[in-house]
Amino acid sequence: MGDNDSDRTPGTAHEDEVMPALVQAIVREAPRVAAAVPVTAAAALGRWRGGQEHRARPGEPEAIRALRGLPVWIVERVHGALELTVRALPPVAGAAAGLGDRATGTFAFGSMSTEAEALREARFFDTCRPGAVEVIAGLVSRLVEHEAVAGSLGADAAGDEEAVAAAHGAAYLAVAVVTAAGVLGDAAYDKVAAHIGLGLGVASALLPSRSMPVVYEEAVLAKKRAEYRLPAFGSMQVAVRDHVFALAEGPVAEPGEFADNGLVEVVDGGVLVRTGRETGVLEVRMRVLAEPPAKIDTQGWHEVAEVSWPARRGDATFVGPKHYNHRRIATPPRPGDLRVRVYAYGRDDVETENYELVVWEAPPAPAVVHARADRLGHRLRGEPEPPGADLPEAAYRWVSQSALSEGATVTVVVGLTLREVLQAFGADIREPEPIEDLLDSDLEFGPWVTASEVDGIVLAIEENGIRGAQREVLAELSREGRAASMFWNVNAVTRLSFARDGELLASDELGRSLGDDPEVAAAVEGLDFHDWRDRYEKGLVAVERFTGRGLTVEDFDEIQEAGMGYPVADL
Repeated sequence: MGDNDSDRTPGTAHEDEVMPALVQAIVREAPRVAAAVPVTAAAALGRWRGGQEHRARPGEPEAIRALRGLPVWIVERVHGALELTVRALPPVAGAAAGLGDRATGTFAFGSMSTEAEALREARFFDTCRPGAVEVIAGLVSRLVEHEAVAGSLGADAAGDEEAVAAAHGAAYLAVAVVTAAGVLGDAAYDKVAAHIGLGLGVASALLPSRSMPVVYEEAVLAKKRAEYRLPAFGSMQVAVRDHVFALAEGPVAEPGEFADNGLVEVVDGGVLVRTGRETGVLEVRMRVLAEPPAKIDTQGWHEVAEVSWPARRGDATFVGPKHYNHRRIATPPRPGDLRVRVYAYGRDDVETENYELVVWEAPPAPAVVHARADRLGHRLRGEPEPPGADLPEAAYRWVSQSALSEGATVTVVVGLTLREVLQAFGADIREPEPIEDLLDSDLEFGPWVTASEVDGIVLAIEENGIRGAQREVLAELSREGRAASMFWNVNAVTRLSFARDGELLASDELGRSLGDDPEVAAAVEGLDFHDWRDRYEKGLVAVERFTGRGLTVEDFDEIQEAGMGYPVADL
């Protein structure tokens, strides 16, 4: 016999012979066993679709692997609840005839003190009687299809979601336990923990492939309706296929041309959103409101459009990538008319593409386009395309993928030498330290800076440091020319600063007034700091404009490869 149920040839002569007696035992005993299973554990089994994947051990039956995958609390709670009931189950005469011989000779068996007793005893039985677990699993697979048994497998379940799931799980568990007890009892193997453990293992391996009772879908929907609260909000990773993602109640039709508004299209059961990228994954935010939004805010978005769609049953959500575990966000789980407003950014530049959907219940109304700024939208609507947007900040997007992503200060200095810049920072150029040591918190280094001189301009970088953003330091750095710095940290605190000829010209949070100096105004012209996207990168653009030189990824790589930094003394 093979190691898995799929390797075993069903319908053996032994199974045919013992089937009538096992059917009688199940019809007689299974209702009593099912009634003894705690509702919470039974419902968890009924919903079971496989847990954490456990790699099969050599020669391990599928039922034992499935038993190892069950949460310990289910195994222990079921064992405790069924012990007396199962102990009283009679053996089924002749059921053990197909088990094969017991293992002979000596063998080793190991277990952990934290292992559930039912799991340990099931594994031990499998070691003593190789191939027996597969025989029991094969019997159960045939029994659940038998007309005298199949009709009792939760078909008459009723009640709320938990009650239906519990009836489903308890029914299959009862069949597996009665079968295991009948076979092991006939083999004079009377360890009740093994009977229960094998029943749990066989049932948990079988249940993921079995359909829930027909009433379960409505019970789930009723539960969602009872628990749903507004407002709701969240984000999900959403799968994009053929330039489209869907917010839908289920499978949807193929998209049209998006000619009406260039962004969103209503289909039966949901809406489709037209993307810039052809395939892949996007992070999409959604808010579901209890009433219409108070205002239409198009700031920071290229395209904004809204449409009405009639929900047939509700509970529309996004389709995520395969195997993606996420916090599900969905529309109200009830039929009715919905309004959805779709915000899109970056469809012409898929590197920054992102979306937000706002949904609320409202009577049908005509579609509206609130913002139309990207080239894709114009093209889909049949309108003349606007010129491509100039995005100088795109040159600095490498920063978000580097060691500087969470926090740094980048300072560019014109007019001083590398030694003079380091002295102004309070560092000693004669005493560099390896960057890996400076990053080691156990060595208790304080602030530190790395720097490089390129074409007479000094680039200074502080990872999670702020010295270059301090007013007196930046003023000193500009004494023979000019200096500018951009600071940010993990809490989204920022500071953009400019100095010239030893005088601080401006220093403040991004988006705040930086005074009326013409050169500072020219440095920040056209940079929208109120748009949260690429804010730090825009600040670095301003630094480059003011000083005539920016920090490139090649500059940063060279500094990192040099591998040396300078501790900064307290001022």
